[in-house]
Amino acid sequence: MKVAQHTVDEFPYVSVIMPVYNEADFIGKSVRSVLGQNYPKDRMELIVADGMSTDGTREIVRETAAEAEVPVTIVDNPKRIAPAALNRALQEAKGKIVVRIDGHCEVDHDYVLNCVRLLQDRKADGVGGPIETIGGGAVAEAIALAMSSSFGVGGSAFRTVNDREMYTDTVAFPAYTREIIERVGQFNEELVRNQDDEYNFRIRKMGGRILLSPEIRSKYYSRSSFRSLWRQYFQYGYWKVRVLQLHPRQMSLRQFVPLAFLVSVAVFSVASFFSTAAVWLLAVVTASYLIGNLLASIVAAGNRVSLVPLVSLSFAILHFSYGFGWMFGIVSFRNGWNGERLVAEDRLKAVQGHRTEESPSEPGA
Repeated sequence: MKVAQHTVDEFPYVSVIMPVYNEADFIGKSVRSVLGQNYPKDRMELIVADGMSTDGTREIVRETAAEAEVPVTIVDNPKRIAPAALNRALQEAKGKIVVRIDGHCEVDHDYVLNCVRLLQDRKADGVGGPIETIGGGAVAEAIALAMSSSFGVGGSAFRTVNDREMYTDTVAFPAYTREIIERVGQFNEELVRNQDDEYNFRIRKMGGRILLSPEIRSKYYSRSSFRSLWRQYFQYGYWKVRVLQLHPRQMSLRQFVPLAFLVSVAVFSVASFFSTAAVWLLAVVTASYLIGNLLASIVAAGNRVSLVPLVSLSFAILHFSYGFGWMFGIVSFRNGWNGERLVAEDRLKAVQGHRTEESPSEPGA
């Protein structure tokens, strides 16, 4: 995109906010991608909200920013959860436009510029773009392929649509106008996960629009182990229950599919001891999933045939962990169906074991 005809004074001040916790392996790349933007350096700031990292993340941020033209500020996030980090960073942000970027990704050099242009065109109140999920090593590559597949993540447009502009429910690494942030308010700190899609739902509920544009590009580094993938998507399913309690209309049918599949398998398995019909139904449901999984794995792997088994396993982990997360969430949040905030005891129980900012909350997961 050509910007020569613009003057610096026409560029609004931009605050890039970045919630992180123990991101030493990736934070250098993320920070450099922000500092290397082709947006005027004196019209930007970077605010890193750190959850008291213990792996040297802060030191890497300081070293990377030492000679940068863009001012970099590190603020403490003692709660160690992403929504608290975002709120803490927003308190410090001076920009008329705020861009949320995570410490587990890299953004293209014109990311901020394109976000600003689209917001100035009044096309939307929040903008974002498709992300390219990448991984190092066979397992990470298989996970990346699964997370970029419609079979793996359903209708998450920012993962599966990269060739057209469209309005959508949510986007990854979004940019917002200061106006919409002031109208919508802070991120919900009840939600350790899924805070992004809940925030974007509130924007849409107020009549705002969220735009996905192929001109806004980023790379997201996928999990490198099946164990971490299981934990990640278990949490997405777990916290989705709380989002359902707060905003029933925010949910889409696809988000119930993993839970419905697990429940049907469980019901048919028990019933199969008493009914021949249940045996057949169990066989049909199981076989349908296995066939669908295999075909999707072949398509996703493409010419990398050796990755098919790993992609298949990745799909299974995505679906089963998300479904089990739903089950545990229903039990854990059983007192929250009245739509009110959780009481302190319930909040404490819900957060235990789920304090993490290792990755962005999976929008739309």
